[in-house]
Amino acid sequence: MDQTRSLIERYFPSSKDELRIGDVPVATLASHYGTPFFVYDRGIIDQKWNLLREALPDVFSICYSVKANPSQTILKHFLSKGAGLEIASVGEFCQALHAGCAPENIIFAGPGKTEKELEFVLSNGIGEIHLESLLEAERVSAIAQKQSIRARVALRVNPGGEAEGGAMRMGGRPAAFGVDEETLDDVLDRLMALDGLDFRGIHIFAGTQILDYQILASQYQKGLEIALRVATRVKRPLSTIDFGGGLGIPYFAHESALDAQKLKQELEVVFKGVRSEPHFSGTHFMVEPGRYLVGECGVYVARVTDVKTSRGKKFLILDGGMHHHLSASGNLGQTIKRNYPVAVLNKLNAPAEETFEVAGPLCTPLDVLARNASLPRTDVGDLVGVFQSGAYARSASPMGFLSHATPPEVWVEGGKHRLIRRRGEFADYLRDQISDSGAA
Repeated sequence: MDQTRSLIERYFPSSKDELRIGDVPVATLASHYGTPFFVYDRGIIDQKWNLLREALPDVFSICYSVKANPSQTILKHFLSKGAGLEIASVGEFCQALHAGCAPENIIFAGPGKTEKELEFVLSNGIGEIHLESLLEAERVSAIAQKQSIRARVALRVNPGGEAEGGAMRMGGRPAAFGVDEETLDDVLDRLMALDGLDFRGIHIFAGTQILDYQILASQYQKGLEIALRVATRVKRPLSTIDFGGGLGIPYFAHESALDAQKLKQELEVVFKGVRSEPHFSGTHFMVEPGRYLVGECGVYVARVTDVKTSRGKKFLILDGGMHHHLSASGNLGQTIKRNYPVAVLNKLNAPAEETFEVAGPLCTPLDVLARNASLPRTDVGDLVGVFQSGAYARSASPMGFLSHATPPEVWVEGGKHRLIRRRGEFADYLRDQISDSGAA
């Protein structure tokens, strides 16, 4: 089955010729909020949460990765389910606090934490800092002593190559993230000698966008092996083991969804007897997914403003493009441009009769959301949607490029819809600038 059609049948089953998101017609949303915009369906988020919660052993907790989509509504929704939050900057820390997350339920990862960031989060009771280097450990130690506290920390480990997998592999190769597994003993000895640190455990992350349940299970097995080695080295049980994120969703035609049921079966084998291991007595296991939980809930909707032909190739020109959705344009990590699932949302049942380049409004040839896309006959005013747009879309795009207004975000729940982020205004780009008129 065509991937786009499969997604529609799975997540938007009330659709007929027009896409209905949470049972709301997309034309209703476009008329109410204007285009382009992002829309998120709470029902899909809940479906993905339940799948993951069921797949994980009951000893696990879930920390949502804020970087995937930092919308306050989404953060509050996960907090209502008992999730913690994983952040990678002070900006995300402040957003997490504003959403109502207790600081002790926030973990801070990332390879380039500054002293100011560390001082801020430590003074505000951060739950755990995941150390990416020995130098960072020394920094945290010095700040903790200055603040007369003990900083709760874990060590991120860059595992050997046998644990790697997914679209963005990090295990077994040079990386800016964490400390290499082969240097672990020396790093631990030096880390444990530092004052002001409450060493709690490890963070292992070997790849992202993983769709193979067996690769995920092998990474969790590797994580347990490294954790056992660490616990033995420090001569006490670990408080936390963070297996990272990495769970993927299918974007392209050759990809299939992660089989959550088979993952559950594999993890039951991997974690059998874990609680009887003295080194894991009282250990808190966690994962920090983002894309898996929110990626499929979102659709980016733009309107066709022009249909044209250039030297035999047909183009759809939209009022939105790569400045809102860099990853769909292929300019965020793809070496070969592959199309996200794309459809003409008000002509779902029309046959694909033409091949288009689907371009945005920017003055650059990079602004193409789909190449050689087979679509129905399309007219000015039609609505084009990019699926799988709930994660790393708006939050990972160069929205300041060419000073277009930023797109709003819409939340759909139980057949109702509401605005959760306003559309930007052209004046927004002037608000943080300082005029030189009258300068001293």
